[in-house]
Amino acid sequence: MKRTLIAAATLCLMAAATLAHAADPVKIGFLVKQAEEPWFQDEWRYAEQAAKDKGFTLVKIGVPNGEKMMAAIDNLAAQKAQGFVICAPDVKLGKAVERSAKRNNLKVISVDDRLVDGGGKPIESIPHMGISGYAIGKQVGEGIIAEIKARKWSMADVGAIRVAYDQLPTAKERTMGAVDALKAAGFPAANIIDAPQAKTDTENAFNAANIALTKNAKFKHWVAFGLNDEAVLGAVRAAEGRGIKADSMVGVGIGGAKAAENELSKPAATGFFGSVMISAKEHGYQTSVNLYNWITGKGVPPAEVLTKGMLMTRANQADVRKAMGQ
Repeated sequence: MKRTLIAAATLCLMAAATLAHAADPVKIGFLVKQAEEPWFQDEWRYAEQAAKDKGFTLVKIGVPNGEKMMAAIDNLAAQKAQGFVICAPDVKLGKAVERSAKRNNLKVISVDDRLVDGGGKPIESIPHMGISGYAIGKQVGEGIIAEIKARKWSMADVGAIRVAYDQLPTAKERTMGAVDALKAAGFPAANIIDAPQAKTDTENAFNAANIALTKNAKFKHWVAFGLNDEAVLGAVRAAEGRGIKADSMVGVGIGGAKAAENELSKPAATGFFGSVMISAKEHGYQTSVNLYNWITGKGVPPAEVLTKGMLMTRANQADVRKAMGQ
């Protein structure tokens, strides 16, 4: 009987603590790996809108490496936050994120890149909103093939630059989806050239693509694809530097954020043909709302949500942005 009473008292104390925690003003962290990138700026902007709509406090933190990520989680706990959304600098830090969240009594949702354990398996305890990387990559490849056909190019004369960042699973899924779409349409596998980039930005993509172009000067026309718009912009700039004009270059990015908007809005066409637009609004706004609802007891987020994209070009930019809620 004594043990039963002690157990009951313990459960009551735990329940009271949980209710008190939930009754606190809601504060949510939003941690991103590259705060300077337009995509993450947009996610933050929509998360701020969610905070305004739902009445919670949002704490935005850039976490470019594991050390800063762990410090940020502890900092959120010190600020009495109840949870956070995260796009980690390395998905293999998943177990560290999970342990830190549990230790600090914080709920966590991953966004964009799914967190994995040491064996590369998704951490099922952490809800996730991401993108079907492979499916979006196929959209990129199919868009490139359609434009090759529209320009009546012989595929034998076309070189394809795969701006690669294979250490990130999402990046590899996207580019391999594009590769498979190209091959399925009869594009020669030997014409697909890997251009590994050291970081996922335009400068590193430029350097990687420049090497690929230098080593494969035999091709008459070029296409390019990669993890994001920045990767493709780097390839396009490298091509321009070698005198390859817009009528001989087709680059299709992924994201559709500011980088793509700026390029597609230029008066004259460039080698950046288009971008498969994905919704930063859904990734920023909806993840924040899902976390808020979880914290306030209004529902547990779905285990996994994969969003879709639309191919945006100079011709349909306004329509696609409207359709994607931009």
